[in-house]
Amino acid sequence: MAEFQEGAPCWVDAMFTDVEGAKEFYADVLGWTFGESSSEYGNYTQAYSDGKAVAAVVPPMPGTDAPSQWCLYFASPDAAATAEKIKAAGGELLMEPMQVGAQGTMLIAKEPGGAVFGVWQPGEHKGFEKMGEAGSYAWAEVFSRDVAKPDAFLPKVFGYEAEQMETGDDPEMAGMDFKVFSLGAKSNPVLGRMAMGDDFPPEVPSYVQVYFAVPDCDEAVAKTKKHGGKLHFGPMDSPFGRFAAVADPQGAAFAVIDMTTTVGEMPSFE
Repeated sequence: MAEFQEGAPCWVDAMFTDVEGAKEFYADVLGWTFGESSSEYGNYTQAYSDGKAVAAVVPPMPGTDAPSQWCLYFASPDAAATAEKIKAAGGELLMEPMQVGAQGTMLIAKEPGGAVFGVWQPGEHKGFEKMGEAGSYAWAEVFSRDVAKPDAFLPKVFGYEAEQMETGDDPEMAGMDFKVFSLGAKSNPVLGRMAMGDDFPPEVPSYVQVYFAVPDCDEAVAKTKKHGGKLHFGPMDSPFGRFAAVADPQGAAFAVIDMTTTVGEMPSFE
């Protein structure tokens, strides 16, 4: 499998107090199966779609009381060097670079606007074995209350090129502030950035929203509700697919998207 380019999203995981409950939920909603938990790595358990690694779940570390949330990791050939870039650009390290056996090296950081993310320097574990297909990671967006901060920070750390979406005369897009970050060519978009408006409750901080692909958005939403999860937004049609923002029963927010069902013309960027 090819290595991930520096700055490309390469992995996601989440901590759950009730790991078995999380496994049951995501098995039904996203069709995942799960491997054996790895006791030497804090019972870290990989999730699979069609036998390919797509994510992982893990119980909280003893003594911690962190809320359940998905963490997106960006690839780095040198986690220690990326850590220095993060600090130099005004970010904060929540977890210093830590070697995970022969698997690789990880760190957890917060960009100046408050969104938390991870960095992964691959060893034996390269990252996603499947992307952009049903049951796997599809896309991610930084939702920010102060867009100037991630807009300045992310290109400094990962070398992204940025493009602003043109809203034109579309009333549905009026006031929308959306940017796409790409690696190298504009044809290689890797991350979105959305400004958080007044429709977001004030207690919700800036965050990274991870999108998982599904064959049927409405069915995924129905299953989420059946298990006690919540619908935050949608389902909504778009040129990128039919999507919805949800949260699982333990509060971890994510989005589901059916990329085969598209409506409307692709927006233009400048």
